Amino acid sequence: MTAYTDDIEAIRELKEQHGSSWDAVNPEYVARMRAQNRFKNGLEIAQYTADIMRRDMAEYDADSSVYTQSLGVWHGFIGQQKMISIKKHLKSTNKRYLYLSGWMVAALRSEFGPLPDQSMHEKTAVPALIEELYTFLRQADARELDLLFSKLDDARLAGDETAVEFIQSQIDNYETHVVPIIADIDAGFGNPEATYLLAKKMIEAGACAIQIENQVSDEKQCGHQDGKVTVPHEDFIAKINAVRYAFLELGIDNGIIVARTDSLGAGLTQKLAVTAEPGDLGDQYNSFLDVEEISEDELGNGDVVIKRDGKLLRPKRLASNLYQFRPGTGEARCVLDCITSLRNGADLLWIETEKPHVAQIAGMVDEIRKVIPNAKLVYNNSPSFNWTLNFRQQAYDLLVEQGADVSQYKRDELMSVDYDDTELGRLADEKIRSFQKDGSARAGIFHHLITLPTYHTAALSTDDLAKGYFAEEGMLAYVKGVQRREIREGIATVKHQNMAGSDIGDNHKEYFAGDAALKAGGKDNTMNQFS
Repeated sequence: MTAYTDDIEAIRELKEQHGSSWDAVNPEYVARMRAQNRFKNGLEIAQYTADIMRRDMAEYDADSSVYTQSLGVWHGFIGQQKMISIKKHLKSTNKRYLYLSGWMVAALRSEFGPLPDQSMHEKTAVPALIEELYTFLRQADARELDLLFSKLDDARLAGDETAVEFIQSQIDNYETHVVPIIADIDAGFGNPEATYLLAKKMIEAGACAIQIENQVSDEKQCGHQDGKVTVPHEDFIAKINAVRYAFLELGIDNGIIVARTDSLGAGLTQKLAVTAEPGDLGDQYNSFLDVEEISEDELGNGDVVIKRDGKLLRPKRLASNLYQFRPGTGEARCVLDCITSLRNGADLLWIETEKPHVAQIAGMVDEIRKVIPNAKLVYNNSPSFNWTLNFRQQAYDLLVEQGADVSQYKRDELMSVDYDDTELGRLADEKIRSFQKDGSARAGIFHHLITLPTYHTAALSTDDLAKGYFAEEGMLAYVKGVQRREIREGIATVKHQNMAGSDIGDNHKEYFAGDAALKAGGKDNTMNQFS
């Protein structure tokens, strides 16, 4: 027996109990509707996807070649189409997630209009997008199963038992489009209580993994911009705890916390850490401060000083009342941040870097793994990096190291199209292609994501259509560049009425009204042109 046939039998028995008043109920139709609505609420999704991530993390620990990936999405439809494409081309959603980017929420989903990535958007927009994403993924399940049910009916009508058995097997072993979402809670949107309340909403919407960063909440900056300000470890630990309590309160005991450190590019702190004795966590944080030794006589009005090893040290304080760290301490601070986060409830790490360089990432991870051997990263394959330039520079430096002749290349002009089909260009492209595999093998990267790729693809595809449609090509720009490709490449959206649920609605009309149902999918439906 399968879940599908079990449901048919259970409803058949229930129908018998209710007698003739339930004569119109078809047990198989009920089983189909149940299959199309597998997940009843967000907490069911959060538990299901948390189990997936925990399994994937264990498999990565055993074999670093089985890393996971995601693309950032900003709308339910975009996430849905991504997962439909994955199932179509790769046949399985295994090890493929969704990423919810705070940057894209700010830029595309705020009622204020486009905003910079500074936590100024409505915090409720984040759980709302999680709920929207899972609504669209569940609808993708309902649509695909509806197509299978229709094929099953056709095979039965034709008396093709082999086809009936094959289609029934597809139904029984159906793989859902619902996958884990790693959701960005930025710096927590306020104090730990605010973080806890927002985390609960995100989990209730379906999030199994929440990413939080160690920046000051009210001064939060995009990870790839200047002016980042970090908080002492104790402040960050309180927010990690707030997220963990939210998971535990809602019964998602294995929820995942991704602790992000921006210390590599953050040269400032809002406040000094509390320290009780030499060498404690607060003292370690303060030890990275840029200070000058002074005497008691040199104290000025309003000066703040710390005492270490019997000396009075005055941290360099800016007019903004922020304190600065010593240059060159970023990597050491990242390592301390990561070890501290893992020791205090985090499950995965995120180190925001200024460039995609496996050796740089691996150097920090090696230090972390001296203390916590199974430390794993979520890594931002960011569009903020100029990937072509970075890897051509890396390829150039490698060729120089190998003693190759690089006289034909100018290192400060490596973006030139003239280098596309050269040894250096091909070497750089191969390093880009293998970056995720290499990073997972050497630098402990469990999950690779691109934060905002669909922001760029939406702009690029719209530009392609607009430049032809509003110029000489007219409708040919759409037909050749969009519709003809949809038809030939099997893109589901070519039947946009079906994609929006028209056929599901027709079938429901038949369930509810039988032969009296007024359907939209008759002979005059223009979607028949795409059959």
